[in-house]
This record gives sequence, structure tokens and C-alpha cells, in this order.
Amino acid sequence: MVLIVVVTLRDFFRNPLAQWREIVDACWTVARRCTVPLAVSVFVLGFGALGVEAGVVLDAVGSPDRTGGVYVTAAVREIATWVTAMVVAGVAGTAITADLGARKIREELDALQVLGVKPTRLVIPWAMALTLMTPLLLLVAIASCIVSGFFAVLLLYNTTIPGFVETFKANFYPPELLSSLVKTAIFGIIIAIVCCYKGMNAKGGPQGVGRAVNQAVVISFAALWIVNYAITSIVLVLFPELHGLR
Repeated sequence: MVLIVVVTLRDFFRNPLAQWREIVDACWTVARRCTVPLAVSVFVLGFGALGVEAGVVLDAVGSPDRTGGVYVTAAVREIATWVTAMVVAGVAGTAITADLGARKIREELDALQVLGVKPTRLVIPWAMALTLMTPLLLLVAIASCIVSGFFAVLLLYNTTIPGFVETFKANFYPPELLSSLVKTAIFGIIIAIVCCYKGMNAKGGPQGVGRAVNQAVVISFAALWIVNYAITSIVLVLFPELHGLR
């Protein structure tokens, strides 16, 4: 996987605009396949886990308007970030692995090498697409989570949207959003490299492709958990003001 990263970066920076059409097509494919599932997933999770569960606790202590602060911490820092990574890995990542795996068992990758075409030509568009689109999809996820908060405070508690917005603004801190964008970009790189590697090394016929897809998702999720924990810990150390609600 490290070798794929090095070779892909080398080939990309030799001529960054050589595959811009393929990169744009890959970005559109990722956006088209992931946007709706991501928005729905984050809305449901935000309404249930944050709006209902956290809102009940805050309502019990007489501060349902503080729900906006909870949404900042949970949505921007964790829920939107993690769900974005899971949807991208589960939707786009599996498609990448299946596509490259099918090419591998049909010996198309070997034929390309015989013709002098490097396999990284298939990796670069997907790697760039996931690196660019995952942070943009994070913004969609955050917006969907905030909308779920609007529905929660309107339907479940005796509070108003302006109160929700004010506590959200009071707890919002730009470095937290920036760190989440950087984190999801790293997630996109990890998903692309893992899925491309497993797809390009699939073997054993159609069953082997299925195993490669399963392994790619499991490895991606495990790596994402580790990276998410590490980056979040570093951010909290660098910005102590992110601890607790304001």
C-alpha cells in the first residue's frame, strides 16, 4: 500500500493535468452515489442520537436550548466525520475494489502493462476524487445534521430554532471544522489506497473479488478508527478550549 502511494504521487506530480477528465468523472461518480445515502444516514442518526437522547437529558435539567452546543461537538467533530467516512468506504470504496478486482481477474491490468500503460493510471482518478470529495461530503453531512437538530427542537422540545442557532454559534470553533475537513481528506486517501490495493491484488475468480471487497471495507474501517482517534486527540491537545460546552 505504501508503494502504491509513492508511485501514485510520483506519476501524478509528473503531469497533474494529464487525467483531469478522469478525475472530474470520478468526482461526479462519488458525489452522485454518496450524497443522498450520506444525508439520510446523518439526518437519522443526528435526530435520534443527538436530538432525542441528548435532548431528553438537557430537557430534564431545563436547558433544551443547549442542544445546539451538543450538535457542534458531536456533529462537526465525530458523527458527521465518521458517517461520511463509512458511507464513502461502503459505497465508493466497494465500487472501486470491485471494478479493479474485475479488471484483475480478467487480466486487463496485465494487458495494460504489456501495452506500456501503468496501472496507476486507474488509481490516480479515484485517489484524487476521494481526497477532494470526502471533505465536501462532510459539509453535506454537517448541514444534514444541523437540519435534524432543527426538527428535533421544533417537534420534541419547547424551544426555538434561534435558541438552537445561538448555542450552536457559541460552541462553534473554526479550528474544529478545519481539523474535521483535514481528517476527512486523510480518510479519503486511506480509503482510496486500501480499496485500490485490494482490487488490484484480487485473485481467485469472482469469489476472490468478493473477498477483496469485504477485506477492503474491514481494513478501511479499522484504519479510520485509529486515524480518527489519533487526530482528534491531537486537536484536543492543541486547542484546550474545545473541551466541554460553552
